[in-house]
Amino acid sequence: MSYRIAVMVSGEGTNLQALIDTVHRREGIEIVAVASNRSDARAIERARAARIQAGVFMKNEYASREQRDSLMGDWFEEKGANLIVLAGFMEILSPNFVRRFRGRMINVHPSLLPSFPGIGAIEQALDYGVRVMGVTVHFVDEGVDSGPILLQEAFPVESYSGGIAAARKRIHEVEHRLLPEAVRLLARGRAKLDPAGGRRVLFEEEIHGHD
Repeated sequence: MSYRIAVMVSGEGTNLQALIDTVHRREGIEIVAVASNRSDARAIERARAARIQAGVFMKNEYASREQRDSLMGDWFEEKGANLIVLAGFMEILSPNFVRRFRGRMINVHPSLLPSFPGIGAIEQALDYGVRVMGVTVHFVDEGVDSGPILLQEAFPVESYSGGIAAARKRIHEVEHRLLPEAVRLLARGRAKLDPAGGRRVLFEEEIHGHD
């Protein structure tokens, strides 16, 4: 039986494409649904090109955000999704949705959290004058980019001459490698959110130690 993931996107969908290219229908992993909050998202085209079912869930087409999120969650459950992956989904999700998928939903963020959460993280880091930048994959909780950290990768900022374009290019390169690795870890049962609560993520040795 495959490990089934649903991906949520808002824009271009390069992280979705990285997942399609590296883990989709490989190693027992399958992307079974792609949801977007924008009908014009390029990511929808990427999903359809890969013959993955895509759905558009625009907030203004529902009575409330909570109703939209509930129906979207129902769709994911119908598809048998084991994991929800936020891959550039630029909207706050309702608390009930987050609680529904606790421990089964991850997000990729273009900074070394807890530094520079929220939008414009790359710009925030450059404006601050950091010497190290990076990417975080974390479990989603009810805060903004505040959930337990699963994976991080850093790289040195050797020069600011390339500006935001160079930084974004490097960040994307890391994201496209780190997010699929996070999915593989979870699919293989080599990492999970501590069922006892708190912020800890358990890895393979600790998981077996708890069995």
